[in-house]
Amino acid sequence: MRKLIASTFVSLDGVMQAPGGPEEDPTGGFAFGGWTFNYWDEVMGRSMNGFDGKDRELVLGRGTYEIFEAYWPYQPVDDPIARTFNATRKYVASRTLEKLSWNNSTLLRGDVVSAVAALKAGAGQDLQIIGSGNLIQALQAASLIDEYNVWTFPVVLGCGKRLFEAGAKPGALRLVASQTSTTGVVMSTYVPAGDVPLGSFAQTEPSAKETERRAKLARTLRNNQENPS
Repeated sequence: MRKLIASTFVSLDGVMQAPGGPEEDPTGGFAFGGWTFNYWDEVMGRSMNGFDGKDRELVLGRGTYEIFEAYWPYQPVDDPIARTFNATRKYVASRTLEKLSWNNSTLLRGDVVSAVAALKAGAGQDLQIIGSGNLIQALQAASLIDEYNVWTFPVVLGCGKRLFEAGAKPGALRLVASQTSTTGVVMSTYVPAGDVPLGSFAQTEPSAKETERRAKLARTLRNNQENPS
């Protein structure tokens, strides 16, 4: 079975919207497009595995596809990433697009979870998601993502589309690789590791104050359930 790898840039507060430039995705009034630009260094340039599409087929959401389609085919022919992206097979998840003009692009029709599950079950190179936040949300909920390649930038944006939105499926992750750039970007690779492990630092026998605190919290929760705002 082919692996499905999700690669994305995120801020410290988890925002992944418009990392490349102001015009990339200003939806929702997002005013910080291009927030990754000034953090790039040689370490990051040498560590593009997972973002360069090498030896993988791409799975893209509509928004990321349209950004890529308008950029990569027009780059110099000796650009290695452009050469790879333009040549590789690309699968595009969209409910609105009817045809794709970028070379080797295929539209995924119908239910995207079923379509990507079928791709994973087939033969071929591993599958690579780049960006495509809405697509990641759907595939994460279906437990189809086998690896997360996340570059965390030392910036807080406070708003915008996030890698894991509210309602994301809970689960543990295991760190399998990590590297830090000279500008403080942490380049990490995670794989799913089952359910969230739970525990407690509380004493076996709670103090009287802790018992009082728990009772107060229980009353507050009960009141909120009985009188929702």
